[in-house]
Amino acid sequence: MSTIQEVASAAGVSTATVSRALSNPEVVAKATRRKVMNAVAALEYSPNAAAKSLRTLRTGKLLVTVPDIANPFFSLIIQGIEEAAQREGYAVLLGDTRQEPQREERYALMLRRKEADGLIFLGHRLPKTLAGWMREHSATAPVVNGCEFSPRLGVPSAHIDNAAAAHQAMDHLYRLGHRRIGLITGPLVSPLSRDRLRGAMSRAAAQNAKRQLAVVHGDFSIDSGIAAAAQLLKQADSPTAVFCFNDEMAIGVMDYAHRRKLRVPDDLSVVGFDDIRFARYLTPALTTISQPMLDIGRETVRLLLEILRDSKAKPASVTLAHKLLIRASTAAPRKRPLGSDSN
Repeated sequence: MSTIQEVASAAGVSTATVSRALSNPEVVAKATRRKVMNAVAALEYSPNAAAKSLRTLRTGKLLVTVPDIANPFFSLIIQGIEEAAQREGYAVLLGDTRQEPQREERYALMLRRKEADGLIFLGHRLPKTLAGWMREHSATAPVVNGCEFSPRLGVPSAHIDNAAAAHQAMDHLYRLGHRRIGLITGPLVSPLSRDRLRGAMSRAAAQNAKRQLAVVHGDFSIDSGIAAAAQLLKQADSPTAVFCFNDEMAIGVMDYAHRRKLRVPDDLSVVGFDDIRFARYLTPALTTISQPMLDIGRETVRLLLEILRDSKAKPASVTLAHKLLIRASTAAPRKRPLGSDSN
């Protein structure tokens, strides 16, 4: 590898001039800068990133932790993070925590050891290592959350209004005429699951239909959607519609309904949440709440860079718009024969 001394010699300038031409080109005369860049190209010189990191106390890297890297919901958020980070000259380090606190702590220690300039975490837990560290710092720590907004975390977040979105999904089903509705939640340790449940219950209360709700808890996986559907649909007075708190569980419900010879939406309407890339290609296409996943990723980077540029900055959390996408998986419930319970 070429050295900065060799570049300086080839260009006929000092090493300080080479350094300035590469880091602050606007302060170097155009002709001098041209000679330096020609020498850099000819010698294939690459600045030492480790040395630069020591000088600037910056690594040029952002750490991103994901609760489940196999979940397609996170792929577009990560894509948005990557796009925004690359545009600002940052590389992205990605960690799959598998929702395990021990893994979260190991990645948090990377930030404490200054192996990355900031952390974006897409789960609901702030690692204990960081919680204590943040309390010790009067300035805002370079930590941002995506998706799982909770004021108790004490960090800025980019997210949607999950309660309002769930309220809207339930409103759609009630307007179609459904009264017996099944809810399949995510883990209630998650703020977004609690917010979605709160929004769904609020709309059911307005309909005077809370008693007709059947609530089953899932874990956001397809398998948990299948298991929850089996639990809901074995009831004598089974739901005519199911609202799932993510699309993967909705896929599980549709799979179980198909195996039970139930037609969607004729026998059972299904609503999901997220609008992952597969939702529109299901048969029938899935009605769902669309989250702006790319924008969530981009906004988390913007919030984090605000903190990195000004350690005293306290950026406000951002609530992005969601949208109900009505597709073919929902319809009015079939009328029951006379003498049956119509509720």
